[in-house]
Amino acid sequence: FEGFNRAMYAFNDGLDEAVMKPVSRAYKAVAPDPLRNMVRNFFSNIDDIFNGLNNVLQGKFLDGWTDWARFAFNTIFGVFGINDVASEMGLEKHNEDFGQTFAVWGVGSGPYLVLPFFGPYTLRDSAGLVLDWETDPVVRARPIDLRNSLIATRFVSRRTDLLDASRLFDEASLDRYVFLRDAYLQRRRSLIYDGNPPREPRPPE
Repeated sequence: FEGFNRAMYAFNDGLDEAVMKPVSRAYKAVAPDPLRNMVRNFFSNIDDIFNGLNNVLQGKFLDGWTDWARFAFNTIFGVFGINDVASEMGLEKHNEDFGQTFAVWGVGSGPYLVLPFFGPYTLRDSAGLVLDWETDPVVRARPIDLRNSLIATRFVSRRTDLLDASRLFDEASLDRYVFLRDAYLQRRRSLIYDGNPPREPRPPE
């Protein structure tokens, strides 16, 4: 799907340059660090609900319990998650989603895809994205104006956190599409194996 992927990459890159980067830079300039950190923590706390669910579905029950304990402590003692007291208590933060769960269940990655607005995925991760999206409490928030505001705030917050990384990305890569593809696939492989992926077999000569 390289032809389609490059077209979608160009579309997303143009949208990022025209809209997301300027908005993220303005947000970083206007919002002080403590406020941005509280916004980041709030959405990260919501993520822990489904980090826990996916850890349980993958058979990592202790990690799942840790994720739900993080959510409980941060929601109650961290004032709806704006303060990350769970990390201060030594409860480790995880990063899990339905795409990783499908991988643990033995579903192959399928071809690499670049989705409009969402960016790099694989066919397996795209299926996981549907479940991630449909079960996301932010997406299900009502009224609609509140939902849209939460989604926009989360996108801007996460894009702001990537401003420095995108600057390095722009400077380091000759073919940015290939660089992003390889970086995404390597990161997903690392996440699926919790940072300790097995060595890939050496291709035949």
